[in-house]
Amino acid sequence: MTTQSLSQFNNVAIFGSHGAIGNAFVEHFLTLPIQSLYTFSRHPCSILDPRLNHFILDITDEGSIHSLATSFDSALKFDLILITTGLLHNSAISPEKTIRSLSQNTLRTYFDVNTIAPMLIAKSFIPFLSQSTPSIMAMLSARVGSITDNSLGGWYGYRASKAALNMMIKTVSIELRYTNKQAIVVGLHPGTVASNLSEPFTKNYSKNPIFTPNESVSHLTKVLSELSVDSSGNCFAWDGSQIDA
Repeated sequence: MTTQSLSQFNNVAIFGSHGAIGNAFVEHFLTLPIQSLYTFSRHPCSILDPRLNHFILDITDEGSIHSLATSFDSALKFDLILITTGLLHNSAISPEKTIRSLSQNTLRTYFDVNTIAPMLIAKSFIPFLSQSTPSIMAMLSARVGSITDNSLGGWYGYRASKAALNMMIKTVSIELRYTNKQAIVVGLHPGTVASNLSEPFTKNYSKNPIFTPNESVSHLTKVLSELSVDSSGNCFAWDGSQIDA
């Protein structure tokens, strides 16, 4: 079994670097002796570090993703690609408590951001995964995307879009067995994290611990360091446990 060590993450890419977890990953990896860090977000980056290369990107625009990817030298290879984007709510959307709240536009938005966008990134950036050594593409998923773990109901669009993402991860991992045997593609559940995404839903929450973004990233980097090629296609929680589909 081939394992991946954190010390081997020399070239890292982070999509969604402006978000709470994405930014915490940026800060974490800049404390390590990495060679380069590529970050992608709709927002500018104020961090000054010669190893950091920042790019403005709308992840819901397939043309922009493709155009940016083709602008890079094909010799560029990443040891780790993190897709930390996701949508739970915004000013127009909130998780549905009942089927009566379902709407076509809301469901489309959930799937556009949580399922389609990560896979369009994967489509364009999988060629940049290293093939000479184990390389990882990890996407933020969620425990609520587990069908077998769903005992509470509600949150139709968010649950379904994350469940679909988990299926996509599994499917692309099977393809990569033939095209890049060193590649590891996984979903990551960061736990409940104090952020703008979770804030409306954690005021009276006591079921599980609520992590700061830095705490969550600390847990997730440990999970990443313990992955092997046999891990590919699965979704792992912050504590390293595998989440059932």
